This record gives sequence, C-alpha cells and structure tokens, in this order.
Amino acid sequence: MMNYLADELKSILSIDSLFDDARQIEGKVFRELEGRRTLRFEVDGEGYFVKLHFGIGWREVFKNLFQFKLPVLGAKNEWLAVNRLRELGISTLTPVAYANEGGNPAKNHSCLITKALDNTKSLEELALASSVSLSLRRQLTSKLAKIARLMHEKGINHRDFYLCHFLLNLNCVTFVNGKYVHNSQEPLTLYLIDLHRAQMRNNTPERWRIKDLSGLLYSAVDSGISRNDLFRFIKAYTGKSLREALCTEKQFWLAVRYKAKKLYLKDHGRNSPLLP
Repeated sequence: MMNYLADELKSILSIDSLFDDARQIEGKVFRELEGRRTLRFEVDGEGYFVKLHFGIGWREVFKNLFQFKLPVLGAKNEWLAVNRLRELGISTLTPVAYANEGGNPAKNHSCLITKALDNTKSLEELALASSVSLSLRRQLTSKLAKIARLMHEKGINHRDFYLCHFLLNLNCVTFVNGKYVHNSQEPLTLYLIDLHRAQMRNNTPERWRIKDLSGLLYSAVDSGISRNDLFRFIKAYTGKSLREALCTEKQFWLAVRYKAKKLYLKDHGRNSPLLP
C-alpha cells in the first residue's frame, strides 16, 4: 500500500521519509501505550493528531490471540476504516498523511495523521440528561441508530462503540438556558472516531452487531436516557415499527440488553435500573 501525504503538510513532511519525519514531530502527547503514541501538533495555526505505531512484538501478538482478541498491528486498519466511512457519508476523521513500513507485523512501523476535530464535545462529556434538550436528545438518538445501521449493513463493526467516541460538532448547536439545542441552520453532525480496532467484511456477523450495540447501550445508561429513547433507537436502527422489531428480532435485542447488563455489573458492581 502506497504512503499518502496531503499538500497541506508537505512543508514539514516528505513522502519519501514520511514515518521518520512524523516521529520527529513535537507536540502535546495525548496517549502513550506500548508500541503506540498519539500527540497533537499545529501547522500554520491548524491542529492535527498523529498516531505513531512502532510494533507491539510477537509476545503481545500471541497474548492477544490467546485471549481471542485481534491485535492492533499498526495504523493501516484505522486508515482503511476512516476512508471507508467517508465513502459511506459517515462523518469521521479527515486523514492527511499515512505511512506503513516493514512487512513484519510485530515490528511494523506506521503512522496516521488526521485533522483535529476542534469545537466538538463527546456525547459522554455532554452528559445527555443535564446539558442536552429533549428535542436534541431525540435527534441524537435517531442519528446514532442510523450511523450504526449503515455501518453494520456495509459490513463494518467498531469494537469500541461507546458514546465517548462520538463527537458532536458544536457549530450545529446553541447553548440556551443551560441546554444545548439544535441550530436548525446547520446540519447535525456527529463524528465517529477511534477506529483502530474496526473490522470490515461484506456482512457484519450478528455477534459483532450485538457487541457494538451493547457497548453503546452500556455507555449510555447513566446519561439520562429513557425507555422511549431505547425504543426510538430500535425503530431507527431496524427501519421497522417498534412492534414489528420487537416481535421479529426479540432475541437479538434481548442479547444486546443482556450483554450491556453484564458490562455494567462488571464495572459498577450493581445493576442499572434501565437494564432490569
């Protein structure tokens, strides 16, 4: 796969030495894990994020495989997933550089640079109950469901499908009397991020659909959502009436609720009233 470099960064990076140039970038480190570093930097007043992958080693590769997890071997997966979402019209990161060096999956060096998504807040940060109007909450619920539906229909599952990975563009909302309301002059825009673990196939297996949706439900139960919000999500995700969706796909939605309940109980040591 060929390296990629947008014109806007050619003043500081070279396509022929892209990874080496990228690792010399200085900025604010946001995350540092074994074999991976993420930092923010600026060029001509514009913000960017660079994710550097240095290889995780065979020990970590086999550790993940023995735990029945697919290891993250580099930036390639996120590069492919971001571009696929953009093809589908799902708002996400804008890539401006990508490099991949070496054939050894355990020692592979790669990087992905994307534009910073400024003036945004994650749906987790917004704490839906306290800072989002009822109307906007309903709009966001339907939009989340439609994003999930389109992804899954096109064979993509996220694997970290939580509210914190959806960023709301604050240009499309107005803060009035302590609540965010939709500014009708701007389209409601949600960016889906953190796609380094995403999987892509021709069809999304049911178990991975359940994993995505249960993760989203788990992350939302303490944000003030109601049973009506859940029903609204089901209708938008299935494209069916609530009665038809719950009759024809009852076991699927019970599985989503059961998995979300297990996640919540594991992390909080108690059950959620929304997940009886």
